[in-house]
Amino acid sequence: MTRRAIVVGTGFGLRVHVPALRAAGFQVAALVGQDAERTTRRAQRVGVPAGFDSLAAALHATDAEVVTIATPPDTHAELAGLAIAAGRHVICEKPLALSVEQAEAVTKAADAAGVIALVGTEFRWDPTVEAVRDAIAAGRVGRPHTATIVRSYPMLAAADASAPGWWFDPARGGGWLRANGTHLLDQVQLWLGPIVEVSATLGQAVPRPGGGADDGYGVLLRTASGAVGVIQECAAAWGEPVEVTRVAGTAGTVSIVDGRTRLQTADGSHDLTPDPSVPPPAPAPQDPRPWTAAEIASYTGLARWLHQRLDGRTPPHFPRPATFADGLAVLRVVEAIQASAEQRRAIQLGGDA
Repeated sequence: MTRRAIVVGTGFGLRVHVPALRAAGFQVAALVGQDAERTTRRAQRVGVPAGFDSLAAALHATDAEVVTIATPPDTHAELAGLAIAAGRHVICEKPLALSVEQAEAVTKAADAAGVIALVGTEFRWDPTVEAVRDAIAAGRVGRPHTATIVRSYPMLAAADASAPGWWFDPARGGGWLRANGTHLLDQVQLWLGPIVEVSATLGQAVPRPGGGADDGYGVLLRTASGAVGVIQECAAAWGEPVEVTRVAGTAGTVSIVDGRTRLQTADGSHDLTPDPSVPPPAPAPQDPRPWTAAEIASYTGLARWLHQRLDGRTPPHFPRPATFADGLAVLRVVEAIQASAEQRRAIQLGGDA
């Protein structure tokens, strides 16, 4: 049976969602953008049959059973709501919505409609991320007690750096915390359980004309299990990209080093072989932008999981996708981080510090 999808968004959606859905076995039936004529041209260029300037029109014109949303965060809740009301399954980019209130509403709507509703934290399908989760779950590090995640990138170091305009607009859900930090918060909660306390700062290293969103942040956190951690990111740092991921426990430390997951214990250092259920990378795209190949490969895993589920097959238990409930949980942490930065105090999730 041919399964069809509608892709909403002509940026990341066209660059990543379309090839990933196809690699997973979906037919992309329609592309939705802001301008019908321009979207139709873009759709024709990549072999998508139709282009529309509204999701409502695409839903009416096609029998696609899946909608993927790759638009600015301030549009997510409305678009997801339209798809859910039409009985379509959804993959929505992160953050799930502009606010916790919106995310709660769309999560309840998806539950009531009985549709599959997933969040595009596709790096759960990165073999190194999955290998960290597996090592922790298998008890190979003992009781996890400390997580350290540091990222430093030059992509926003120049004042005139090219990026979608909404990235720099907090009113539209912009900022590096929401754009990329949501991936890392999702991973921490996947690995170590719910985050229950944060103390944070938000920064803007490079002022942007008319924009006040963060291009970096630092978070001290505590999980319900008692583990503590730090996440620090800056997307405006000149120099080679830096990525550090380490989770230390009472029996060992698991790290991502040079694209490999490594476990260090009293017995020495061990390379961890990725789970064979992790799908092989999708073909590398002809796209000069960094991370595109990794994004497509990981997104293919997410889309393949959904395709298997719709076919009535049982996907592997892990990696598993983030649900709307997971996306809501991450957004609660994001809002707590923003509150902590504004109030300059620790914030306990679900209560006052």
